[in-house]
Amino acid sequence: MKKRILTRLNGLEKSEVMRVGLAVESGSRAWGFASMDSDYDVRFLYVRPPEWYSSINVERRRDVIELPIVDSLDINGWDLRKALQLFRKSNPPLLEWLHSPIVYRDRFGLAAAMRSLLPLYFSAKACSYHYLSMAQNNYRGYLRGDQVWTKKYFYLLRPLLAIRWIELGLGIPPTEFPSMVEATIDSPELEREVMALLEAKRSGRELDLGPRVEPIHSFIEAELKRHQSSSDFGKARATKPVGKLDALLRSTLEAAWGSA
Repeated sequence: MKKRILTRLNGLEKSEVMRVGLAVESGSRAWGFASMDSDYDVRFLYVRPPEWYSSINVERRRDVIELPIVDSLDINGWDLRKALQLFRKSNPPLLEWLHSPIVYRDRFGLAAAMRSLLPLYFSAKACSYHYLSMAQNNYRGYLRGDQVWTKKYFYLLRPLLAIRWIELGLGIPPTEFPSMVEATIDSPELEREVMALLEAKRSGRELDLGPRVEPIHSFIEAELKRHQSSSDFGKARATKPVGKLDALLRSTLEAAWGSA
């Protein structure tokens, strides 16, 4: 599969006239709760040739590349300019890509440079806001009623545990779900239920509609209620300095394209 992914990326570089600096696995495979038939969610950062960014129309140019899902391959990427704008706002999905345990391509020193800037641009408040919104939306969509979408428990547990990770002062939440379970759940009963559900999903068992898993459900509802009136969360404003990000864009262009 890695060979197929790299072949697709190589083809995209030619057809789209760009260079991929970072390509990683996102989604359930990176998070650690993939089923045997889970898609491969490949996310990448790319740079166009330098002249692309010097156009007066650069703001109107498309800054994402999205491919239709074919044979379990879901591939899309962000232009580096867009990615750095989101990095300035401490965008959680992008931070997860930078810490993915499954890396397909890592060039130009891009990922290492972005990780080195995290102490300046990481916002605990903005990330918590993102994760809480994710949990609230998934709760409304999948876990209300007597019958619930059992596999969707992970899409609430992961953001809620990410908030706990941040509250504990542990910094940027890890991409891998089991690491968060170990560090943030202090109830042995709840941890047993979560890990049992995790093993069931990994084994490929059917986890669609089913009865509530009460310990997990009670924890989720308690956490959502605890955060309901919190003023600790808020959207990030792009107030952090741009100089280091401008320099990173320029250095990546140089590394990718040289003097071309």
